[in-house]
Amino acid sequence: MNYNQNPFASTHSLDTNPFDDPPAQQSANQPSTAARLEEIQRRERDLERREAEINNKAEHIRRHGRNNFPPFFPLIYHSIAEEIPEAWRPLITRLYQLWLVLFGTLIVNMIACIFILTAGSPAGGSDLGASIGYLIFISIFSFLLWYRPIYNGFMKEQALYYYFYFFFGGFHLLFSLYMIIGFQGTGSAGLIQTISAFSHHFWVAGALGLVATVGWTVQGVGNAYYYRLIYQHHTAEGHTMAKAKTELASHGAKAYFTRG
Repeated sequence: MNYNQNPFASTHSLDTNPFDDPPAQQSANQPSTAARLEEIQRRERDLERREAEINNKAEHIRRHGRNNFPPFFPLIYHSIAEEIPEAWRPLITRLYQLWLVLFGTLIVNMIACIFILTAGSPAGGSDLGASIGYLIFISIFSFLLWYRPIYNGFMKEQALYYYFYFFFGGFHLLFSLYMIIGFQGTGSAGLIQTISAFSHHFWVAGALGLVATVGWTVQGVGNAYYYRLIYQHHTAEGHTMAKAKTELASHGAKAYFTRG
């Protein structure tokens, strides 16, 4: 031991304030300042995006109410994710997709009839006129008379909606078969018209007719498949005509045209 060493001497500088907080130590697990700043900016952007979505939705509701369909001119509210029970969302989604296939097929069918007319078909004028009428009326009526009733049926689980669907959905299946066949002068560029176009070397009309025929077949077979599944569900739930009449007497006809 050095007896000349001052035992009270400090190894710290006298310039250091003993009351200052000790310097912060950077932990290996603590994120850097740049990373924290980036995270804060990301959260701010996320909040701004959500705020913009809320404002857009509020503006849409202010202008159109809750209606969101069709997008270009909202007349009704349509949201499978919000209104249909989770167990039945895939089924209703498939039916909606089949309706979209139907709508696309009607467009292709009309274009095919234009080429059938220009190819010199004796019934080309009737085909084109009928195809335009189908595009306008079938697209609207199919949505309102068989898709919308079964949409409401699964949403509300009321019997009368199912009977609406079975009647108009069954009619649509017969109409699909009629369009698949494709008689001349009926407005269908179906199988007969397609074969006739190819046999006379009208390739564009034949190709469009083939696309229309496939479209009619896909949506027809798909609708037939789900028609059977919906009938099984309808039977399992115990829906009867007597129950439908009771619901109609209790709620009135107006209830079947509203969302409530």
